[in-house]
Amino acid sequence: MRVLITGDLVISQQYSASEKVGADLVEYFAGSDLNIVNLEAPVTNCESKIIKTGPHLKANRESTLDVFRHLNVSIAALANNHIKDYDEQGVLDTIAFCRDNNIDTMGAGKNYEEAVETKVVQTPEGSVAIINIAENEWASADETSGGANGMCLIKDTKKIQEAKRQHDFVFVIVHGGHEYYNLPSPRMQKQYRFYVEQGADLVVGHHTHCISGNEVYQGSPIFYSLGNFLFTKNSVHPDWYTGLVLEVDISDGKLRTSVKPVHQKPDTFELGFLEDCAEVNRRIDEYSEIIQDQVRLEQAWREFVKQRERSYLGYWSAKVFIKNRYINALFNRLGFRLTTTRALSYFLNLMRCEAHADLSRAVIKENLKP
Repeated sequence: MRVLITGDLVISQQYSASEKVGADLVEYFAGSDLNIVNLEAPVTNCESKIIKTGPHLKANRESTLDVFRHLNVSIAALANNHIKDYDEQGVLDTIAFCRDNNIDTMGAGKNYEEAVETKVVQTPEGSVAIINIAENEWASADETSGGANGMCLIKDTKKIQEAKRQHDFVFVIVHGGHEYYNLPSPRMQKQYRFYVEQGADLVVGHHTHCISGNEVYQGSPIFYSLGNFLFTKNSVHPDWYTGLVLEVDISDGKLRTSVKPVHQKPDTFELGFLEDCAEVNRRIDEYSEIIQDQVRLEQAWREFVKQRERSYLGYWSAKVFIKNRYINALFNRLGFRLTTTRALSYFLNLMRCEAHADLSRAVIKENLKP
């Protein structure tokens, strides 16, 4: 039994799979029993955008279906931070698009109950339970609206434990991490390892738009990021164009995993296997060594935090309320952040205290309503 899992897929323009997806890649996917891709853009005609930070993504219907058919996609994982960019209607339209084209979905739904459902696949090697979750940004379903299966450690733990009792294998696919950072944060590592402790046989991550390393923890593989698979949007980050396809072979009650690097051409988004894998494999080995060394992982994390410090101080500054980008640019150049130590201490307490965080989210959400 062979399963292939990819990272982010967004096809937002006209795209011919027969012309731009390599024949060897098509053949590889055709030889797999189950192919799972992260569909990170709603397939919808809805024009009602939600209020959010970051871009609103939308998939091209015909081109997405063309790629899905060429790659024999079995399941579209929908737990990600963009699936609700065009509100609940976009989520519903995407699920309907997949259903009408005989593609299963997981990780999102018309309501909370549907979004958190575990996907179960019956195979000759036993039943495989797949739990698809995403960090909470703007897409999560809640008690009153549909959307993605947002990360909740208590819920997710119960789901993993229940799946382990009832099924032969448990896969956890997580959309999360830090964009353009090739390593997990120490918190992420602890959390993904905790999933293994609760019964996960495999943990797979994506979202960061760059590849990461992996480790085997208590006998279960953890892949922290597969990077992009096919994303028809240009980027200044070279890592944007390189991704990993995870191959999972199940036989005799055991999992065997391996990755195959793929590459998109920056100008045409032609997709195929990376011809020279030596450098990517070297990087994966380096990231994996750091991941398994707590001292080095903590040091790398501190360096990354230092790199992002100025940006994040700006995020928590009153200047976020200034809409004029020229004034914002001037403030950035001057290092002017409109904040104080007292204000930062308030922000820290609002984040770290669960009760304050509950109220903060509720109040902000209410004030963001049209």
